[in-house]
Amino acid sequence: MSDQLSDLEKAREFFGGDFYATKASGIVIDEVGDHYARCSMEITRNHQNAYGGVMGGATFTLADYTFAVASNFNQVQTVSVTSQINFIGMAKGKKLLSESHLIKDGRSTCLYQIDIEDDLGNKIAFVTISGMKLG
Repeated sequence: MSDQLSDLEKAREFFGGDFYATKASGIVIDEVGDHYARCSMEITRNHQNAYGGVMGGATFTLADYTFAVASNFNQVQTVSVTSQINFIGMAKGKKLLSESHLIKDGRSTCLYQIDIEDDLGNKIAFVTISGMKLG
């Protein structure tokens, strides 16, 4: 067995330090690549509003974490500068899935779109996040 960790294991180890996303929210990194991340979050009562729907903040946390993984894994340290979330549907499944898409990678800034759907394929939201590279 190799002593080398896979990229997924490295990402999970490093970003596991984001306790709010990983411990309090239960977000898991499912896949990681060059400027790419796919994450998921089991919907629990902690994520729901009084009507039983998923809180917007829970959905945004998933998107923000997915951006962080995609823009920082094997990259220069990057922080978000602006974000916009567009809610387009209600979750009917038991899990939210997010996937990052790099739109623009400049010298000092970047732009990503994060698409979120539930495990039944319902589109929930899309988020655009611009980031600033610190290094």
